[in-house]
Amino acid sequence: MEPAASSTLTPFPGNDSDDAPLREPPVNYEAEQALLGAILANNRAYEKVSDYLIGDHFADGVHGRIFEACGKLIERGQIANAVTLKHLFDSDQALSEIGGAQYLADLQKNFVTIINAADYGRTIHDLFLRRELIALGEDVVNEAFESDLDISATDQIETAEQRLYNLAEAGTTDGGLKTFKSAVVEAINMAEQALKRDSHVAGVASGFKDLDRLLGGLHPSDLIILAARPSMGKTSLATNIAYNAAATKRRQKGPDGEPVEVVETVAFFSLEMSAEQLATRIISEQAHVRSDSIRRGEIRDDEFDRIFETSRHLHELPLFIDDTPALSVPALRTRARRLKRQQNLGLIVVDYLQLMQGPAGMRNENRVQEVSEITRGLKAIAKELNVPVIALSQLSRQTEQRDDKRPQLSDLRESGSIEQDADVVMFIYREEYYLAREKPSQRMNETSEKFNERLATYDQRLEATRNIAEIIVAKQRHGPIGTAELHFIGEFTQFNDLVRDDHLPNG
Repeated sequence: MEPAASSTLTPFPGNDSDDAPLREPPVNYEAEQALLGAILANNRAYEKVSDYLIGDHFADGVHGRIFEACGKLIERGQIANAVTLKHLFDSDQALSEIGGAQYLADLQKNFVTIINAADYGRTIHDLFLRRELIALGEDVVNEAFESDLDISATDQIETAEQRLYNLAEAGTTDGGLKTFKSAVVEAINMAEQALKRDSHVAGVASGFKDLDRLLGGLHPSDLIILAARPSMGKTSLATNIAYNAAATKRRQKGPDGEPVEVVETVAFFSLEMSAEQLATRIISEQAHVRSDSIRRGEIRDDEFDRIFETSRHLHELPLFIDDTPALSVPALRTRARRLKRQQNLGLIVVDYLQLMQGPAGMRNENRVQEVSEITRGLKAIAKELNVPVIALSQLSRQTEQRDDKRPQLSDLRESGSIEQDADVVMFIYREEYYLAREKPSQRMNETSEKFNERLATYDQRLEATRNIAEIIVAKQRHGPIGTAELHFIGEFTQFNDLVRDDHLPNG
């Protein structure tokens, strides 16, 4: 019978026990030497690991520098071997201590087959991740033992989760400088993907042709502010975009180069409406049944059939709703990260900005600064997860006091840094809404003929703006500003592409 394994628990900080075992970080220098030997003997081995392995992943710093030097020569189209690298390491003190240039020759001479290069690369990368996990765990333990009143336990959890997420996504706990070359390659790849899509948009399609043409799609890492006065249709447009993104399949190249169909997973954070209310609104939009009739049960048999068929379709959509009230930015980030890992999140919608909970230290003190911190947090989430974030926002009442009630950037409520942090700012304006409340009445001493003329002019203006919504792009970092017109069906709170009579095909 084998003896029981001794305990390997790490003692708490401050424990003076001398019996605690000393554990070394996991390394495999032999795998590093074998991989470098394979690369030096046959540069094709570098191609098997270069897409995920970098010099910092090597436990031995000298090995990491040799790997990076090989990569530089290979990318220039030159041969990387013990001879061509010799002059690069003649003055390297660390390499001199382990044999100098002769060490390079020994690596190349004792190489194993190139077939094993990928296995060695994965071993090196896996051990690097384990070492990073150990370092992260030590930091978490040490920070938890510190009694810092300014940093709560939930803040520490958020920081630890962010570092774990970064480690899982990129294989490193720290951000770093990116070469301009890699940024150019990403830009070209994005342009190529846009060219190959039917919609010719670089990001997530909104589902509205004129708006997508103006924006080029909803770009990853962008914060998009959608603002309007009440009753303009902010939530309706947001739900329409969320539905279109989740329901539209787009074709793109798969890992094997073959075209595949993908859909965007959408997270809708509804701080104003419950999940049931939001679902009812989406059903109303798609089934063309009034939402108030659905809630009261006043629907015909044919309307119920449409609702049933629409519901069956909605069951399959990758659309997730979170209706937690007064949600904070850290909580939103945590839930979005989890969905990104599990469902490949493609779009986040927040309805709406002013209902989010600000940082604990400034609540109810400075509302402008609080909203500014929220927008900065949402922009950080968009960059971290590399997805577009649409945040709805209220507008101030000063728009109502102007003759031209079209919103302007200065109308953003508690603007602070909203305009500064946003990549795109869009406004919804429906002139019909204001005209319907300005029906002229006959003035004192005004003849009936004059009044009828004014009334006829008013009716013409009202008819010209009926069911038309202007989506005003007042700011866009990546393109022009302008206006896209959409068709708005108030009965079902639904937006569609606008087709004017002069664009209809001849009968």
